[in-house]
Amino acid sequence: MTSMQPYLLRAVHEWITDNDFTAYILVNADYEGCEVPREYVDNGNIILNISTTAVENLVLDNDSVDFNARFSGQQMNVSIPIPAVLAIYAQENGKGMSFQAEPEEKKEVSPPPKKPTLTLVE
Repeated sequence: MTSMQPYLLRAVHEWITDNDFTAYILVNADYEGCEVPREYVDNGNIILNISTTAVENLVLDNDSVDFNARFSGQQMNVSIPIPAVLAIYAQENGKGMSFQAEPEEKKEVSPPPKKPTLTLVE
């Protein structure tokens, strides 16, 4: 089953934008695959302005939040896995939604198959 989080994230972002507020997200910057400007990370988290005036090419899809932005004048491509987004809220009034931190998916490594053996049956 797909996660509800990307759908809720898009809905809250649309509500914030429709009300002419400024959308911010709180991100677990230590989540695997998270590409954010590390110099702005504080205690493993980063707060990012994702309003239409702050970012370019914003894509909120089912797997990630992607956009281009400038940090200290330097252009950067930002990519955030959806489970790394901890909250989205309007800067002006703090209204929004927080999400439970989802554990990172661990890939299970199966043991190598055992060599076949023959057993003598009498």
